[in-house]
Amino acid sequence: MKIASILENQKIEKRIAITPEIAKKYISLGLEVSLSENYGSHLGIKDEEYIKLGASILKDEKEIITNTNILVQLTLLDEDKSSLLKENQSFIGVFNPYDNKDKISNLVKKNINIFSLELLPRITRAQSMDILSSQANLAGYKAVVESFANFEKAIPMMMTAAGTIPAAKVLVVGAGVAGLQAIATAKRMGAIVFATDVRMASKEQVESLGGKFLTVEGTENLETEGGYAKEASDDFKKKQEELLSETLKKIDIVICTALIPGKKAPLIIKEDMINNMQSSSIIYDLAAIQGGNTAYTKVDEVINKNGVKIMGESNILNKLPTSASNLYAKNVFNFVSNLYDKENKKININLDDEIIEKTLIK
Repeated sequence: MKIASILENQKIEKRIAITPEIAKKYISLGLEVSLSENYGSHLGIKDEEYIKLGASILKDEKEIITNTNILVQLTLLDEDKSSLLKENQSFIGVFNPYDNKDKISNLVKKNINIFSLELLPRITRAQSMDILSSQANLAGYKAVVESFANFEKAIPMMMTAAGTIPAAKVLVVGAGVAGLQAIATAKRMGAIVFATDVRMASKEQVESLGGKFLTVEGTENLETEGGYAKEASDDFKKKQEELLSETLKKIDIVICTALIPGKKAPLIIKEDMINNMQSSSIIYDLAAIQGGNTAYTKVDEVINKNGVKIMGESNILNKLPTSASNLYAKNVFNFVSNLYDKENKKININLDDEIIEKTLIK
């Protein structure tokens, strides 16, 4: 059995799916590992590191794709490369099936086993494979670091003989994995942190990290069985707007993390709210790629509205590619280990296994 990975389009994605540590684990599992030339060189990983562990480095990506049983990537291949995939091959990655229906449908018709890991169920057994959580953790951290780097004032309170500098006030919108990490990071750096979320279960988590949870009067618990946020009612949105409008007037930095799986990101911070914010404030919108949580968010642009900077990147994890790759590769290895029948040396697509059934696109 062979497992392989080729280099992603570097303009879009700098993460890799197989690190040297994980290549060694695949080989221990009984799999042959094939990678494209200079696979990890942009992360400071030389081909020789993989070769010493027993992996093969090949120049011809076509040969890699056509001869492997399992191909692991971050994103979908371009059309020329995906056309090389054959019946019964397994293709594993983060494929955003809601936005890539046609491309994925064409692969399914060829009887290729496509596993999209963002569809993993929120169950205990799947935690070690949970790519959304591992990557969101890093994204929440990096969003705070990027925001603070662009904020032209000190973050913690500083008492000096010349006077006192007040601590920066940070608002985190959405207290999922990314939001909670943003709260923890901002608190560690000395900020006063507020947070809001449609899921009432988040209140205790926010407060345990030292944040102040902003509660909308008459709050509904808008949480799905899988632990994700669901869309709020019009009445809730109106009350949330009123609370946010007042809060944002005294906030220095906003980190937006609110997402609804498979849908456009909810518009939470509107034009009039931004117009009333303090000049020199920062908004970092982690939901930019799905439309953004603010009225002015544009992907990979810094928008300046009355002195308020609104930032949002297509892939913030490209700024932490080594750490993100290490976690992603481990998540994928755990998924493959569950999929691979070591005794019979074959892929076992057991649809009675919730992990396999939920992630397999049919």
